[in-house]
Amino acid sequence: MTESEPVPLPSPAQPDPAQPDRWAHLRRHTDARIALGHAGSGLPTAAHLAFQAAHAQARDAVHTPLDAAALLAALAERGWPAVPVTSAAPDRAAYLKRPDLGRQLSEESQRRLSEPVRAPDVVLVVGDGLSGTAVQANAVAVLDSLIPKLQAAGLRVGPVVVAEQARVALGDPVGALLQARASVVLIGERPGLSAADSLGLYLTWEPRPGRVDSERNCISNVRVGGLATTAAAAQAAALLTAMFAQRRSGILLDSAVPATSPALPSDGVP
Repeated sequence: MTESEPVPLPSPAQPDPAQPDRWAHLRRHTDARIALGHAGSGLPTAAHLAFQAAHAQARDAVHTPLDAAALLAALAERGWPAVPVTSAAPDRAAYLKRPDLGRQLSEESQRRLSEPVRAPDVVLVVGDGLSGTAVQANAVAVLDSLIPKLQAAGLRVGPVVVAEQARVALGDPVGALLQARASVVLIGERPGLSAADSLGLYLTWEPRPGRVDSERNCISNVRVGGLATTAAAAQAAALLTAMFAQRRSGILLDSAVPATSPALPSDGVP
């Protein structure tokens, strides 16, 4: 080899197709993208297409409107009173650009909730959030388990408030107008690339405008493949028991809260 000849570089190591991927067995434990394999300097075609599909599902979840009529019908079938409301965001585009509008009630909804009613102990708010898909798939199942627990504990549950173009904090003016002692907001979480149908529950003691996130408790990732709806309801019931006992929520709530509480009937889900 002369000085003018280039020095050959070593070829990059290529995976041996005959050898199993030592990471592959971990895929059954998580939806995270691991052990995707290699194809040159990029991803295998199947993994690349799956990523694109997940991205499309996440976008669809954000923009697919909540079927409020179907949700209200499901609640009516169970004999649960419900009240439809909307936030101050006039449409989805405004909702996405102006998060503050999603935290406020429209004027019509304020009037509707201002009608005299007996103040509930707990108000349940079902809001579309950033994934109407998650609400449609999981909210009623959570309520199926949660409402009987609250009723059996002697807590007065107000009408279920079904909110469109809603953010988490919309539960604060709702709770204040109804004079509820506590609120539970069931809302679609921001879709990720491994889950577009995840529901979150946000619990607040004495909800009113001006509450901050540190004054709430959150139960997240409620979906098939995540936290079961029955387990989420059991955790919510336990948190509410602690909230009524301590008269507070969020970071001030005693962290030693059991998964189930003797004050509320348990369905045996850990």
